[in-house]
Amino acid sequence: MAKDMTLLWGSGSPPCWRLMIALEEKNLQGYNSTMLSFEKMEHKSEVVMKMNPRGQLPSFKHGSNLLNESYAACMYLESQFKSQGNKLIPDCPAEQAMMYQRMFEGLTLTQKMADVIYYTWKVPEEERHDSAVKRNKENLSTELKLWEGYLKKASGSFLAGKSFSLADVTVFPGVAYLFRFGLTEERYPKLTAYYNCLKERPSIKASWPPTWLETPQGQDTLKDV
Repeated sequence: MAKDMTLLWGSGSPPCWRLMIALEEKNLQGYNSTMLSFEKMEHKSEVVMKMNPRGQLPSFKHGSNLLNESYAACMYLESQFKSQGNKLIPDCPAEQAMMYQRMFEGLTLTQKMADVIYYTWKVPEEERHDSAVKRNKENLSTELKLWEGYLKKASGSFLAGKSFSLADVTVFPGVAYLFRFGLTEERYPKLTAYYNCLKERPSIKASWPPTWLETPQGQDTLKDV
């Protein structure tokens, strides 16, 4: 089953990690896996471009079915392998609604995080503005406080009820990325508790970015957010 699957991925990429967690949760180990280097521009290589004309990772194929969007691939895996591994979509309508809501809100969290982290990477030094840096950090801080509130009101350890779901599959990698880049634990205790709880989950430990294992010390970009 998994032998019909091919995944091209990059270490530390939240979209790639989402898909790898989903594969672990559905007991789909043994797929064809190739880790590529963003630094070496391997995501623009011919093998990737054949699967994903945008030259992005992840690039995923199951049989003749191509899915290069991480959310789509995770939802596809749950749909195709409902009876295998862990169930990732709750039956309860209220929990299911919450799951989808948190999943897609996670895209906003990821974007606001990226606005802060990637600003100095993408904007030449002579074109940077302190006002833009301040605005991006304020926007991210507001978003993080929103998620702190969500977790404070949560009925369990997860984002959409008492069971691990696609909301956690898709959002957790972004949360881990926040702490990798220096988010202050004392300032965001609920996010910290969520991160510390889920990072011990077998599917997450098994798919932990290898480059993070090699260099456990992250960066401090978000220390003052």
